[in-house]
Amino acid sequence: MSESTAVRVADLPQNAPTAFEITPDKAELAALAAELGVNALRKLRFTGEIRARGKRDWQLTGSLGATVVQDCVVTLEPVTTRIEEKVRRTYLSRMEIPGEDEVEMPEDDSTEPLGSHIDPGAVMAEALALHIPTYPRKEGAELGEAVYTKPGAKPMRDEDARPFAGLGALRGLLKDED
Repeated sequence: MSESTAVRVADLPQNAPTAFEITPDKAELAALAAELGVNALRKLRFTGEIRARGKRDWQLTGSLGATVVQDCVVTLEPVTTRIEEKVRRTYLSRMEIPGEDEVEMPEDDSTEPLGSHIDPGAVMAEALALHIPTYPRKEGAELGEAVYTKPGAKPMRDEDARPFAGLGALRGLLKDED
C-alpha cells in the first residue's frame, strides 16, 4: 500500500472508536494481486473501527469486501469470486508468547500482542489472503479421469482403486465355495 494505514496506539482516543476505510487504487490492487498470486483484484474495501477494550487492550473490527479473479484449477479459465467477511483482531498489552522450545496454536487466533501501532491495511491483506479460494473452479467444471497402462495390459481405473470395489467379487467367490 502506498499510503501507510498504521495508526499509533498512543494517538488513539481511549473513550471513542476510531473509524477507518481502506479502498486501494488500481496500482495498489495490482501490487496486492501479484503478492497474493491471483490474476486480479477488481474491488477491495475494508471498513471498520479500532476501539479501546479495557485500559490497555484494543480491538479492531471490520468488514472486508473483495472481488478476486483466479484461474480455474480444471479449465484454467478465469473464475471470479466475491468475498464478504467480518474481521476481528484483539490486541493484548500482556500476551504470553511461548518460548522457542514449545509452540502451541492458540484457540483464539484473532488475538495478537499489542505493539506501538495497529495497521488495518496489514489486517486487510492477511484476511484477504486467508479467504481467497485455494482451488477455484468454474461452475460445472469437472476433472476427468486419465487412464495409463502398458500396451496389452488391462488399465486400472479409479473405480478399481476404491477400498471396497473388490468385495462384491470376493463375496461371490466365498459363496461358490460353500
